[in-house]
Amino acid sequence: MAEQSAPETIDDATATGAVLRPGRAADPVPGTTQTALNAAQRTAALQTIEDEANEDSAEATPAEQGDEDASAEAKGDIEQALAESRQRKLRLILRQCDRVLLMDFDLLAMSDWPDNYDMAAARRSRDLWVFSALVAASIFLSGLTGFIPAWIAGGGFGAFVIILLLGVPFVRRVYTGKPSYLDLVFKRQRLLKDARKHIEHLEGKDGLIWQCARMAEHNPALKHTRFSDLVRLSEQRILVRNITRREYVRLYLIYLLEAEKAYSRVQQAFFEGNEEAIDKGWRSVAAEPVERT
Repeated sequence: MAEQSAPETIDDATATGAVLRPGRAADPVPGTTQTALNAAQRTAALQTIEDEANEDSAEATPAEQGDEDASAEAKGDIEQALAESRQRKLRLILRQCDRVLLMDFDLLAMSDWPDNYDMAAARRSRDLWVFSALVAASIFLSGLTGFIPAWIAGGGFGAFVIILLLGVPFVRRVYTGKPSYLDLVFKRQRLLKDARKHIEHLEGKDGLIWQCARMAEHNPALKHTRFSDLVRLSEQRILVRNITRREYVRLYLIYLLEAEKAYSRVQQAFFEGNEEAIDKGWRSVAAEPVERT
């Protein structure tokens, strides 16, 4: 019975798989070998996929870099073109409006302009002189008709002559240092004439302030509506003939002062753009302004 049970045990052990025997290692299980093979195949497949992805990315990288380089180059060309256009515009403004720097402030300000008080005082003195001369002349003429004695008429004639002499300019300077009404009128006309000559010199043949209106971007005060008539007349080349009053000269002076501020800002912007172009190596942009002759 024992002999029969022993072969059955050996057959059962052989049927179930690995058998432990003295002096050797255990036989491998068939399922373990298949699992290892499947894992190795999966690893190889993943490695192949990764290699293909790396190859695709390596092939795509030069194309992407080429596109990025082309985009950067196109962007740089656009920036250079815009900078060149802006510098050309600033250079043109500097060339057309440089006569602003020739402005004579004292000549346009007319600080010696006789005020209304001096004019009124001189007018009263003139009226008094005319009235005295008329009274003396009336007395003299009345004596000729016999209405008053001859000696009174003679005194009236003498007073008339003296009053007339007091109105002569070089005699007047002997007893008073105040200018006459006629002197003040001539002084006003002379100051206005000098200012108009200076404005004509500044405007030239092409006009000045209408070209300076382009600098309104750098000084918004140039857009004020009170300057619109001046700009229009300057563009039509008839500004000088319409400057007939001191108020117009002072308005022209105010515009030139604002234009001078804008000109300095335009000049600063041009120099900054020139330095930036030099730093970036844009030779066509970093051109010096042409000097006027």
